[in-house]
Amino acid sequence: MNKEIAKIAKMYDQDVLFVASYAHMRKDEGQNEWKYVDSEAEEVDLYILNMAQRGDIVVTQDTGLASMLIGKGVYVLSPRGKYYNKEDMDQILFFRYASAKERRAGRYPKGGPSTFSENDRQNFKESFIKLLSNLKGI
Repeated sequence: MNKEIAKIAKMYDQDVLFVASYAHMRKDEGQNEWKYVDSEAEEVDLYILNMAQRGDIVVTQDTGLASMLIGKGVYVLSPRGKYYNKEDMDQILFFRYASAKERRAGRYPKGGPSTFSENDRQNFKESFIKLLSNLKGI
Protein backbone atom coordinates (compact mmCIF):
# COMPACT_ATOMS: atom_id res chain seq x y z
CA MET A 1 0.00 0.00 0.00
CA ASN A 2 2.87 2.40 0.78
CA LYS A 3 4.15 2.22 -2.78
CA GLU A 4 0.71 3.04 -4.19
CA ILE A 5 0.32 5.99 -1.84
CA ALA A 6 3.74 7.38 -2.77
CA LYS A 7 3.20 6.84 -6.51
CA ILE A 8 -0.23 8.48 -6.58
CA ALA A 9 0.87 11.38 -4.35
CA LYS A 10 3.83 12.03 -6.65
CA MET A 11 1.46 12.30 -9.63
CA TYR A 12 -0.24 15.19 -7.80
CA ASP A 13 3.03 16.70 -6.51
CA GLN A 14 2.12 15.95 -2.88
CA ASP A 15 4.58 15.15 -0.10
CA VAL A 16 4.07 11.94 1.85
CA LEU A 17 5.04 11.17 5.42
CA PHE A 18 4.64 7.64 6.75
CA VAL A 19 4.44 7.28 10.53
CA ALA A 20 5.23 4.06 12.40
CA SER A 21 6.57 2.90 15.74
CA TYR A 22 10.16 1.85 16.16
CA ALA A 23 8.82 -1.70 16.50
CA HIS A 24 7.71 -1.53 12.85
CA MET A 25 10.82 -0.02 11.26
CA ARG A 26 11.20 -0.88 7.59
CA LYS A 27 14.34 -1.64 5.64
CA ASP A 28 12.77 -0.87 2.25
CA GLU A 29 11.79 2.76 2.86
CA GLY A 30 12.94 3.84 -0.59
CA GLN A 31 12.55 7.55 -1.32
CA ASN A 32 9.66 8.00 1.10
CA GLU A 33 9.93 10.02 4.28
CA TRP A 34 9.32 8.05 7.47
CA LYS A 35 8.85 9.27 11.04
CA TYR A 36 9.36 6.71 13.79
CA VAL A 37 7.94 7.18 17.27
CA ASP A 38 8.04 5.21 20.52
CA SER A 39 6.36 1.82 20.58
CA GLU A 40 4.01 2.66 23.45
CA ALA A 41 0.28 2.31 22.87
CA GLU A 42 -1.25 5.16 20.86
CA GLU A 43 2.10 6.92 20.19
CA VAL A 44 1.62 6.81 16.41
CA ASP A 45 -1.95 8.09 16.71
CA LEU A 46 -0.91 10.91 19.05
CA TYR A 47 1.90 11.96 16.73
CA ILE A 48 -0.46 12.04 13.75
CA LEU A 49 -3.14 13.89 15.70
CA ASN A 50 -0.66 16.50 16.92
CA MET A 51 1.05 17.02 13.56
CA ALA A 52 -1.87 16.86 11.11
CA GLN A 53 -3.15 20.19 9.88
CA ARG A 54 -6.34 21.33 8.18
CA GLY A 55 -6.32 20.12 4.58
CA ASP A 56 -3.90 17.24 5.15
CA ILE A 57 -4.85 13.71 4.10
CA VAL A 58 -4.40 10.81 6.52
CA VAL A 59 -4.85 7.13 5.75
CA THR A 60 -5.90 5.11 8.81
CA GLN A 61 -8.20 2.29 9.76
CA ASP A 62 -8.55 3.67 13.32
CA THR A 63 -12.02 5.19 13.46
CA GLY A 64 -11.34 6.99 16.76
CA LEU A 65 -8.33 8.73 15.24
CA ALA A 66 -10.35 9.44 12.09
CA SER A 67 -13.05 11.13 14.15
CA MET A 68 -10.58 13.44 15.89
CA LEU A 69 -8.80 14.28 12.63
CA ILE A 70 -12.05 15.15 10.86
CA GLY A 71 -12.74 17.61 13.68
CA LYS A 72 -9.44 19.33 12.75
CA GLY A 73 -10.40 19.62 9.07
CA VAL A 74 -8.22 16.72 7.94
CA TYR A 75 -9.34 14.45 5.09
CA VAL A 76 -9.33 10.80 6.18
CA LEU A 77 -9.38 7.64 4.06
CA SER A 78 -9.37 4.04 5.21
CA PRO A 79 -6.94 1.58 3.58
CA ARG A 80 -10.01 0.05 1.88
CA GLY A 81 -10.89 3.38 0.25
CA LYS A 82 -13.70 4.51 2.56
CA TYR A 83 -13.80 8.27 2.91
CA TYR A 84 -14.65 9.19 6.50
CA ASN A 85 -16.87 12.23 6.88
CA LYS A 86 -18.38 14.11 9.80
CA GLU A 87 -21.93 13.00 8.99
CA ASP A 88 -21.13 9.28 9.35
CA MET A 89 -18.85 9.42 12.40
CA ASP A 90 -21.55 9.14 15.08
CA GLN A 91 -22.81 5.90 13.54
CA ILE A 92 -19.28 4.55 12.96
CA LEU A 93 -18.22 5.32 16.54
CA PHE A 94 -21.42 3.81 17.96
CA PHE A 95 -20.76 0.59 16.02
CA ARG A 96 -17.19 0.59 17.35
CA TYR A 97 -18.49 1.02 20.90
CA ALA A 98 -21.14 -1.70 20.52
CA SER A 99 -18.60 -4.12 19.03
CA ALA A 100 -16.14 -3.49 21.88
CA LYS A 101 -18.93 -4.03 24.41
CA GLU A 102 -19.81 -7.36 22.79
CA ARG A 103 -16.16 -8.46 22.82
CA ARG A 104 -15.84 -7.58 26.52
CA ALA A 105 -18.92 -9.69 27.18
CA GLY A 106 -17.22 -12.64 25.47
CA ARG A 107 -19.31 -12.51 22.30
CA TYR A 108 -17.03 -12.40 19.28
CA PRO A 109 -18.17 -12.01 15.69
CA LYS A 110 -17.48 -15.04 13.55
CA GLY A 111 -14.52 -14.72 11.21
CA GLY A 112 -13.43 -11.18 12.11
CA PRO A 113 -12.83 -8.60 9.41
CA SER A 114 -12.59 -9.75 5.83
CA THR A 115 -9.16 -10.28 4.31
CA PHE A 116 -7.69 -7.26 2.54
CA SER A 117 -8.29 -7.95 -1.14
CA GLU A 118 -7.10 -6.66 -4.49
CA ASN A 119 -10.56 -5.07 -4.82
CA ASP A 120 -9.93 -3.20 -1.54
CA ARG A 121 -6.56 -2.01 -2.89
CA GLN A 122 -8.21 -0.80 -6.11
CA ASN A 123 -10.99 0.96 -4.16
CA PHE A 124 -8.35 2.76 -2.10
CA LYS A 125 -6.39 3.88 -5.16
CA GLU A 126 -9.55 5.18 -6.85
CA SER A 127 -10.68 7.04 -3.70
CA PHE A 128 -7.22 8.53 -3.15
CA ILE A 129 -6.97 9.70 -6.76
CA LYS A 130 -10.47 11.17 -6.61
CA LEU A 131 -9.70 13.04 -3.37
CA LEU A 132 -6.40 14.42 -4.69
CA SER A 133 -8.05 15.40 -7.98
CA ASN A 134 -10.83 17.25 -6.16
CA LEU A 135 -8.36 19.05 -3.91
CA LYS A 136 -6.21 20.07 -6.90
CA GLY A 137 -9.30 21.19 -8.82
CA ILE A 138 -8.68 18.75 -11.65
